[in-house]
Amino acid sequence: MVSEDFSKLWNKLSRDWKLTLEQELSPLTEGQLNILELLQECSPMKPSDLLQHLSTTPAAITTILDRMERNELIIRVRDEKDRRIVWIEVTNKGQAETERGSKIKRDIIEQSLDRISAHNQQLLVYLLGKVASTS
Repeated sequence: MVSEDFSKLWNKLSRDWKLTLEQELSPLTEGQLNILELLQECSPMKPSDLLQHLSTTPAAITTILDRMERNELIIRVRDEKDRRIVWIEVTNKGQAETERGSKIKRDIIEQSLDRISAHNQQLLVYLLGKVASTS
């Protein structure tokens, strides 16, 4: 019973966050923001490096990177020592969009959490940590 209630609430929350995120991020997509945030942490990366962080196919990554390059969010740079290797780097526009998107995500979560007290926020984070723990 509790698991069903949790599942329903989690699905509603996830759906609401995703819808709001899509609306606020436009024209950037959530997938593009995920790649930009990853590149901000680990730049430069090869397209194949993205596979372990994203649940998608190599073809889908190529398509999204093509779109991101056309929108000047990233650049592809050939490795000087091995021309077969292509590195993905974030452009200045991509950095600005990463900051904008990350702020939007934070704001959405903060608006949700503002509905409960600071103590309950800490408790929620603690309990979610227990649920997410693999040990």
